[in-house]
Amino acid sequence: MMDPEKISRLAPDECKLSSGETVFIHLFRPQDAPGIGRLFQAVYGDKYPVRRFYEPEELARALEAGDNYSVVARKEDGEIIGHMGFFRSAPFPGLYEAGAGLVLPEFRKEGVSQSLLHYTYEVLPEALGIDEGWGEAVCNHLHMQRVVERFKFIETGLEIDLMPEEAFAKEKSSSGRVASLVAFRCYSPGPHAVYLPSVYEKALRSIYSRLDDRRTLHGSVDGPPAGSSSSASFEIFEFAQVARVKVKAIGEDFESCFKEMEAGILKGNIKVLQVWLNLACPWVGRAVQILRGQGYFFGALLPRWFGEDGFMMQKTIDRPGWENINLFSDRARELLKIIRNDREDVLSLQTRQ
Repeated sequence: MMDPEKISRLAPDECKLSSGETVFIHLFRPQDAPGIGRLFQAVYGDKYPVRRFYEPEELARALEAGDNYSVVARKEDGEIIGHMGFFRSAPFPGLYEAGAGLVLPEFRKEGVSQSLLHYTYEVLPEALGIDEGWGEAVCNHLHMQRVVERFKFIETGLEIDLMPEEAFAKEKSSSGRVASLVAFRCYSPGPHAVYLPSVYEKALRSIYSRLDDRRTLHGSVDGPPAGSSSSASFEIFEFAQVARVKVKAIGEDFESCFKEMEAGILKGNIKVLQVWLNLACPWVGRAVQILRGQGYFFGALLPRWFGEDGFMMQKTIDRPGWENINLFSDRARELLKIIRNDREDVLSLQTRQ
């Protein structure tokens, strides 16, 4: 739940417009909700896939529960001209996703976006006791990827073809599905042991060498205990045509359990499947091996995803739009190379089966 005492200590920042008017940067208040809805409508129409930003009562409930902290840019007359969110989207409640950032076009060269980002990444985590932040920087342009480096986030993977072209129709910034760069920043260390699947050990060690937190790295062991059972659940994002599977336990029956779940998922209009695995499980490598045999390839390291680190594997139903992926940093380009090569290896593996 939201801690009112912590919230009360959050003073607003200020941003001066070229007109001389002051814009106030602060945590969302319930009376700001209608203005947030109008802002999203102005930029995205009614196509933004997270519906709470259009619904004042839902936004207020999410703030009260501590599930969503919206930072707004508010003019003196009360108009909301910008927004940035920090919200729970992973199993671990101390991990918050940064996203839903937007500013009205006429204010995009006024420093409003930078003020929103600074407040979200530098003020909120310390004030509210957030353990880790993460975000998805779209790859149809480089703007948010530059933010990744500026605010000390570390790239850990790429979500291939994550968002549909329709999500960007109003701003006409995409000619196909859009990938997202995954990046994390640690605010409160959480060192623990992780187990690296042998096929990805080199790639994961490289990412861990840049991580802003400590881990004890081990190789994954052969397989789960005899008689152990698997447990997993999934969520469908219909507009995005994406399914996300959270694997809670990797048991001896993982292959049959997962195949049955995937068959049900694929009855819908799904373009992308993602699977979250827990790297604190010593036999996680067995699940990785099974998933590669079913067409899944390297996705991203997910620090603190389950409290312990997670690992995302992914599968696209259609050929990925590699040519639509624009990347800013050498680290991101190296991740793309790893992912493309792994998908080719996985396709070859399936051909041989």
